[in-house]
Amino acid sequence: MGEPASRVKMTPEEYLAFERASDEKHEYVDGEIFAMSGGTYEHSLLGSNVTRELGNALIDRPCDVHGSDMKIKVAASNRFFYSDASVVCGPPIFGDDGRDSVLNPKVIVEVLSDSTERYDRGEKFAHYRRIDSLQDYVIVSQTEPLVEQFSRQANGTWLYRALGPGEQLVLASLDCSIPVDRVYLKVFRPKP
Repeated sequence: MGEPASRVKMTPEEYLAFERASDEKHEYVDGEIFAMSGGTYEHSLLGSNVTRELGNALIDRPCDVHGSDMKIKVAASNRFFYSDASVVCGPPIFGDDGRDSVLNPKVIVEVLSDSTERYDRGEKFAHYRRIDSLQDYVIVSQTEPLVEQFSRQANGTWLYRALGPGEQLVLASLDCSIPVDRVYLKVFRPKP
């Protein structure tokens, strides 16, 4: 996570008003807002690939797939995050009447970057785990074909799987699977 965009403490309501008027994206943590940095070509392509593959797999199901524009509100810690992809099944539960933050994602996907990897694996995931509806947290590497999956078990623990080329990302919570090779489609093409 980067440096705060503002050192002025904000309430969640002030953050939402600020964010809705902003041309840039910001996450909200402990009353401070943090500007989101732009991603690389590969980061964008990976996010698009994941969103497309999830959308295709769930096209006839009562689940909605979102890209990086939908905020996720962690009600338990009153924080707002942007993920690279998320899935909400059944009716969405919104953070407020603005309909731009959801409380009930079933799956969250983050594409790692050098500047956010430690945060995405640590503090951010710790907050995501506080979302009762969340069943799968998926981390996608930008540097190698590696998808890491954390699946919530019935006893509340999280099962870890590392997946590579030729393997399937099985999302039992959605009753679907996605080939890892499709997540990385066109990402590691030879450079001209």
